[in-house]
Amino acid sequence: MDAETETFPEELADALVGVQRLLRRRLRAGLTVPRLRGAEVELLRLVEARPGVGVSDAAKELGLAGNSVSTLVNQLVRDGHLVRETDPADRRAARLLLTPAAEARLRDWKRRRAELVGRHVARLDASDRAALRAALPALRTLAVHLHEEAEES
Repeated sequence: MDAETETFPEELADALVGVQRLLRRRLRAGLTVPRLRGAEVELLRLVEARPGVGVSDAAKELGLAGNSVSTLVNQLVRDGHLVRETDPADRRAARLLLTPAAEARLRDWKRRRAELVGRHVARLDASDRAALRAALPALRTLAVHLHEEAEES
């Protein structure tokens, strides 16, 4: 294995983390409402993708302890972002739904994120834009593999 191959995984991870960190910082700067923590946003995005998801399924999907997700749910319900409904099939279980305020907040966040990334991708030359576009399938597959490994452990 050559030196370039040996350093690639670390360089890739550093680049991905760096982009994500900068996106978070830039998006926080324009907020007019109290900011949500990363795990809160992840939970809201999961509920958006899977309305009615249960707390235990959300914990599994996010790779968090059930009590941690319960704490997040309680905070998000208190802050008006989530609604907890009783599952009609199992009265002991709760189903999670976004409130209209949370839906609007996520829409705004996605719009601002797309605008921010779009502005900076537009500054790249055509070959760099093409390279990023070509890398998307591999990055998605990498995410699936990481998710699958987390579920196995």
